[in-house]
Amino acid sequence: MARGVRRTASDPPYDRVVTDAEPTDRTAELPEPMARVLGDYERHLRSERDVAPLTVKAYLGDVTGLLDHAHRLGLTEVAGLDLRTLRSWLARQQSMGRSRTTLSRRATSARVFTAWLARTGRVAADPGSALGSPKPHQTLPDVLRADEARALIEAAIEQAADGGPIGLRDVAMLELLYATGMRVGELVGIDVDDVDRDRNVVRVFGKGRKERTVPFGHPAAAALDRWRSTGRPLLAVEGSGAALFLGARGKRVDQRTVRTVVHRLLAAVPGAPDLGPHGLRHTAATHLLEGGADLRSVQELLGHASLATTQRYTHVTTDRLRRAYQQAHPRA
Repeated sequence: MARGVRRTASDPPYDRVVTDAEPTDRTAELPEPMARVLGDYERHLRSERDVAPLTVKAYLGDVTGLLDHAHRLGLTEVAGLDLRTLRSWLARQQSMGRSRTTLSRRATSARVFTAWLARTGRVAADPGSALGSPKPHQTLPDVLRADEARALIEAAIEQAADGGPIGLRDVAMLELLYATGMRVGELVGIDVDDVDRDRNVVRVFGKGRKERTVPFGHPAAAALDRWRSTGRPLLAVEGSGAALFLGARGKRVDQRTVRTVVHRLLAAVPGAPDLGPHGLRHTAATHLLEGGADLRSVQELLGHASLATTQRYTHVTTDRLRRAYQQAHPRA
C-alpha cells in the first residue's frame, strides 16, 4: 500500500479532531478573486504540505471565516488584508463567546494563511506576522493511574478470551498505545513491516510526516505477535495491503474505531476517567516521568517538537505528589 495512507496524523496547530472550525458553506458568497485564492490555498495544503483531510477542513473553515469578515468590511481581494482586518476578525470571534483556545488556534490559522500569501506574492507584506493571540488556558490532562491502566488492558484481554480477531486486535492496539504514547493517527498508519520484533521498536510517522522509532515492552510485543499470527490473517482481504491494524471489513482501521474501543473498554474500569487514545498518550508520558525518565527522552518518545510541550506533564506529576503529601503528612 502506498505510503500516502499515512496522512492521518494532524498538522499544527491541530493536534486533535477540530469540531469548532468556521463553517465553509460561505465560500460561494465570497468575491471570485477571494474564492480563487482559497482554492489555490486548499491545493497547497493538500498537495504541497500533505496536510491531513480533517486538518485541511479546519484550516479552510477558519480562513473562509476570515475572508468572509474581510468581504463584509468591503474588501474584494486578499491583497487588501491588513493587521487591522485580522484583529477585528478575532475581536468579533471574542464577542461571539469563542474560547481562548479557539481564538488562539484561529489566530494561528490566519498567520499561516497570510504567510503563504506573502510567500506566493499575493500580498506585498505579511500582515499576520504582527498578529498576537491570547494564550489558551493550560489545563492538566486527565490521566489513568497505573492500576487503572492495568485494568484497561485486562478488560481488553478478557474480551479477547473468545479468540476472535477483533479482541486480539484491540489488545494489541491498547498495549501499543500505552507502551509508546503514540498518537492515534500514528497508530493507524503503521504497516506490518514497520514493526521490528528483533529490537522491539516500531517506526511511526508523526506531525509533518516526521519519522521516529519508538520502543515498546514485552507485553505489547506478545500482544502484537498474537494479533499478527492469529488475528490479522482472519480479517485480511485483498485490499488490506500492508496495514498492521485492520477493521472488521479487512481495510486499514480508522481513528474513529480506535477511539470507540478505548472509550468502551474504559467504561469497564470502575472510577476511571473517560479518556480517548490521546488520554493514553498523556498517561504514558506521566507514568514515564513518575518512573524516573528524563524529559528529553520522553520528548523524543512522544515526538514533541518543543520540550515545553513535554514539560506540561511535570505539572501532572507534581500535582499528584502534592495531593499525596497533603493526604499523608501530619503537618501538611
